[in-house]
Amino acid sequence: MVLASLPLAILGLLSSSSAVLAADVPDLTTVVGLRIEGRTHTIFEGLVITNGHNVTTASGGTHHCDGTNNNANPGPGPTGTSALDDAARANGFTWDGTFFTDFDDYFITSIGGDAQTDTEFWGILLDFRLTPVGGCQQRVKFQDNLLWAFDAFNKAHFLKLEGPHTAHRNRPVTLTVTDGATGGPIAGAAVRGQTSDADGRVSVTFGDVGVEGVKAEKSDSLRSNKLEIVVLP
Repeated sequence: MVLASLPLAILGLLSSSSAVLAADVPDLTTVVGLRIEGRTHTIFEGLVITNGHNVTTASGGTHHCDGTNNNANPGPGPTGTSALDDAARANGFTWDGTFFTDFDDYFITSIGGDAQTDTEFWGILLDFRLTPVGGCQQRVKFQDNLLWAFDAFNKAHFLKLEGPHTAHRNRPVTLTVTDGATGGPIAGAAVRGQTSDADGRVSVTFGDVGVEGVKAEKSDSLRSNKLEIVVLP
């Protein structure tokens, strides 16, 4: 089940009751933030309710995907690939992967129609860092930030965009672009036609009242998360 914009009240309820949920069903179902960045666009970005389960691909067949793969964890639970599978089923995009028995895991070959090449491969990141194991071995927990990235191993940086969540129409607001893994500032990233400076800062102005979603992009890096800003009069 995918919740692209889960109400804050529900998120608060999930957070406050997480200990109770864990007591009832320890780590079997959780909510994670999932982002899938394809070759030229964002395929998916939102919240996903997921648990460890069997998954099926055209190239790899059906196998368990619950964190116990390759004896990576002592018990079952939600994983990076189970979250991908749940998002795909709920949102109507496809994914494929071959299964390697030696690793007891899938090697992701395509998501949303973006297929690997001889030099460009899909990678999985947790909190902006490439994971040391495959997606069915990588357990995820409540509120983790999970990222599937096309051509992940050739990117200089995985961009992170931060800033205020409100702004006023026709008044500049300063946003910051950093390397998500290190926190270091990123210069030369584009945000709504403006370019970040040496400190990673970029000033943008919104002309219309409403909710604006902005991302940072740089040719040698993976585009950032979407920062949603409520533009006030």
